[in-house]
Amino acid sequence: MSHKNTKIEIISKSAKQTEEIACFIGKKLRAGDVLALSGELGSGKTCFTSGLARGLGVNEKYQITSPTFTFINEYPAARCKLYHFDVYRLKGYSEFEDLGYEEYFCENGICVIEWAEKIIQILPADAFFISFEYIDEYKRKIVIKGLKDRLKELVRYKSGG
Repeated sequence: MSHKNTKIEIISKSAKQTEEIACFIGKKLRAGDVLALSGELGSGKTCFTSGLARGLGVNEKYQITSPTFTFINEYPAARCKLYHFDVYRLKGYSEFEDLGYEEYFCENGICVIEWAEKIIQILPADAFFISFEYIDEYKRKIVIKGLKDRLKELVRYKSGG
């Protein structure tokens, strides 16, 4: 496996397309993957997480919401659990350490962390770093950084697959 990082950029034209992109990615994720999401409030982080959940096989009966006040939501999925963190209210990575994050990173699940820039010092080197940028009211630029070999699995969507 290549340990070189690279990035891909995707322009999403709507919230629905952001969910579709994330659903595709969710189908490609492996137990133990960590996705570090960053972007302004309302830029699409929770929308993206909702699509990931569907791609992982989380039942539609579960509404995917940001765990701003609970810090974590856990969802059962077809292949493994989805651990959805929102660290917006944390003052720094030491507070995340106090929550016992290591057990989630080592679990047989997928971790998605909103506002991950607040805890970047303790994220695994092989995490996917995904940023969301406003282009206009509906469009977003989604930049995904990660290990080159793993990102190759995601390029097919970018090219229209």
